[in-house]
Amino acid sequence: MLRRALGPVALLIALTALNVWLPRAVNPYFYQVLILVGINIILSVSLNLVNGFTGQFSIGHAGFMAVGAYTSAMFSLSVGMKTVAALTRAGVPAWGAEGAMLLVALVLGGLVAAVFGWLVGLPSLRLRGDYLAIVTLGFGEIIRVVILNIDAVGGARGLPGIPHWADFFWVFLGVAVVLVVARNLAHSTHGRAMFAIRDDEIAAEALGVDTTRYKVIAFVLGAFFAGIAGGLFAHYLSYLNPGTFTFLKSIEVIAMVVLGGMGSLSGSVLAAIVLTLLPEVLRPVKDFRMVIYSLLLIVLMITRPQGLLGTSELSWRRLLRRRPAGART
Repeated sequence: MLRRALGPVALLIALTALNVWLPRAVNPYFYQVLILVGINIILSVSLNLVNGFTGQFSIGHAGFMAVGAYTSAMFSLSVGMKTVAALTRAGVPAWGAEGAMLLVALVLGGLVAAVFGWLVGLPSLRLRGDYLAIVTLGFGEIIRVVILNIDAVGGARGLPGIPHWADFFWVFLGVAVVLVVARNLAHSTHGRAMFAIRDDEIAAEALGVDTTRYKVIAFVLGAFFAGIAGGLFAHYLSYLNPGTFTFLKSIEVIAMVVLGGMGSLSGSVLAAIVLTLLPEVLRPVKDFRMVIYSLLLIVLMITRPQGLLGTSELSWRRLLRRRPAGART
């Protein structure tokens, strides 16, 4: 019991120490890129639950992110900021009051996104492949257009003034949570059922797997974590624009899942890091940046069509494994 508690405690201490040290030691530009890497890891792992685990093809992930971002932002603007002010007047430390309200806002954003995930997951009972992809694409565009036409959330002008409550600690705590949940799911009976659906849905159904239930669960879980990522995005940048959540954002997340390897969690993490850093590394070449970026993606997919890691996972045991003495190199 004590041994199990040591891991989370050590993680919280490490995140707190890095949260204090990084803003002072790292250039603000690099710090922001690091935060975006964390948010993209949450997005790619959450989409992997849908596309990688159960083999469904969803291309509306930006829509779930937008729902979570706007829900959590509106909660903070209407309730959260007033509550923080009241709590600080009552003697509660500002960091504690802001952290508590951010946590509520993120969970609320995730839950509302999960409800939308359930609504979008229902058509997957009847649709597969390209047809399901079109439904999810339509959902993402509907969400974006609705936001564009609601003046209460800023419409096309965007939503400014969102409290800047998210930082390294909260973003990478979110990364740790989504990785733990996804890893435990992958190694559970439920995860095996999802992989069976991905490999052969008819065979899985013949063996008694409730394919409908697992496909909807994957959609709800993926949407929940996409909503969390949206909430973190809103509370870090302090501004939301509907133009952020376009079809291209969904394609960017799909590219991370496919490049990393369908069903591989460490592959999704690796691809999210690579595809977030690559455009920044190529900034010196200016106009040719996106051309080189696209060419590198094409070369990577030709040489590694199964993704960087395929379906395998990185592990310290595998990385540190030594070759037996006398083995050929």
